[in-house]
Amino acid sequence: MALISSSSRERRTLSEINITPFVDVMLVLLIIFMVTAPMLQQGLPVNLPEASAPSLKRTKQDVVVTIKNNGTLFLGDDSKTLSMEDLESELKAIYALKENKDLFIKADSDLLYGKVVKIMAIAKKAGASRIGMLTQPERG
Repeated sequence: MALISSSSRERRTLSEINITPFVDVMLVLLIIFMVTAPMLQQGLPVNLPEASAPSLKRTKQDVVVTIKNNGTLFLGDDSKTLSMEDLESELKAIYALKENKDLFIKADSDLLYGKVVKIMAIAKKAGASRIGMLTQPERG
């Protein structure tokens, strides 16, 4: 609180808001959000093909199989690679506990079509009822 002195020796308070600490805190929060926002992207990085299909509503419980361009398989956001046999056993275990047996495939656009078809066949054999393909929206 600042005091103002006048010629009559009377003291009164100066009631102004000091916004410097508020601005400092806001700038720090802005920097934190700018740094962390790019890290919030979920999943493994894959070069998805572009398509003009309407977007689907997805939930956190959706089963996603990611296939990179070198053919490595991942289940969900886990960075542990899977073989074709492991994928089938993992999907069977997941679908034994789930009522909704949907599967989303997130395949690299440079991946051979035959590899994607094999994954779809394994998923059907493991109990998937519906299979969807994840894509990027088309640009302009």
